[in-house]
Amino acid sequence: MESKEPAIIIVMGVSGTGKSTLGQAIASALDVPFIDGDDLHPAENVAKMSAGTPLNDADREPWLAIIRKTGLENLAKGSVVLACSALRKCYRDILRGKSSSGESTGDTGPKTYFVFIKGSREVLLDRMSKRQGHFMKVTMLDSQLATLESPEGEPDVVVVPVEDSTEVQTEKAKQGLLELRK
Repeated sequence: MESKEPAIIIVMGVSGTGKSTLGQAIASALDVPFIDGDDLHPAENVAKMSAGTPLNDADREPWLAIIRKTGLENLAKGSVVLACSALRKCYRDILRGKSSSGESTGDTGPKTYFVFIKGSREVLLDRMSKRQGHFMKVTMLDSQLATLESPEGEPDVVVVPVEDSTEVQTEKAKQGLLELRK
């Protein structure tokens, strides 16, 4: 990604897609910071998810605002990569610096791009069942898939298949971002 313009890059998708792994790989390839949105959840959100209770919009909106603010605060190298589920368009709007209804908030931060890791329920279920020590329970996958509003067709979105290796996903993401930033 040769653009000198700062950018916030959000690696997104439902639980089990490998957002953290791909986010770290993209950040490393671009030599920019990586921040995992899971680390920014308030304790109440983690407790709910650990108990198998899906988050609602009221739980997510303050967390999304924290992610946006954290992204803006970490632009020292020009760009930053964050991992966040960003399941609904209104959530992505908050991450873009807009209100949840898509209206301007006066946020003059840099452009926000999304790398959407797309995959089938079967692949995701298999991946999640092999994961250890994560607060997101396998039983919550269906809730996330039901909440997901695909970002395909929205501006500034790159789609990579969950089945690809991290290396292939990283290359596809870099190429897609480069095309978007021309």
